[in-house]
Amino acid sequence: MHVITKTRLVEFGRQHPDAMPSLRAWLRIMREARYAGSNAVKRDFASVSFLGDGRTVFNIAGNKYRLVVDIRYRVGRVYVRHIATHAEYDRLTKAKAL
Repeated sequence: MHVITKTRLVEFGRQHPDAMPSLRAWLRIMREARYAGSNAVKRDFASVSFLGDGRTVFNIAGNKYRLVVDIRYRVGRVYVRHIATHAEYDRLTKAKAL
């Protein structure tokens, strides 16, 4: 899968160094994969959540952070939308910004 944009992950990792190992692992798995659908993603990431319309939420660093992406299976792209602490994620969901 082609991950767009890695920059958000790097910037978040600078602010939250404890997230970097998990973000690197997530990125490595995503880049090596070619997912046909959500079931295949679930095999690699058991705790993943699917919100609909390609919106997918991953738990990062032992569920300390949330990574929200759009996965476009047909074209093999993953768009990083948000990465946030749980408190920030809760604010996003209440504001319906996801």
